[in-house]
Amino acid sequence: SSAVPSVYTIYMGKDKYENEDLIKYGWPEDVWFHVDKLSSAHVYLRLHKGQTVDDIPKEVLIDCAHLVKANSIQG
Repeated sequence: SSAVPSVYTIYMGKDKYENEDLIKYGWPEDVWFHVDKLSSAHVYLRLHKGQTVDDIPKEVLIDCAHLVKANSIQG
């Protein structure tokens, strides 16, 4: 994300095949973003070593949410 000085790695699947690959190859520490009960992109945020969800800057969370919304069928 370019919203904050720290570099974060974000992965996104745009269809069910890419989403299945993300589920298969994602790390347990990745944070998953998806629209509840609707067809949408899957977005995974790779946390830094030792980082928790509470440590993620708000701007990064917003970037991930916008990616999911922009790439959702009913976004």
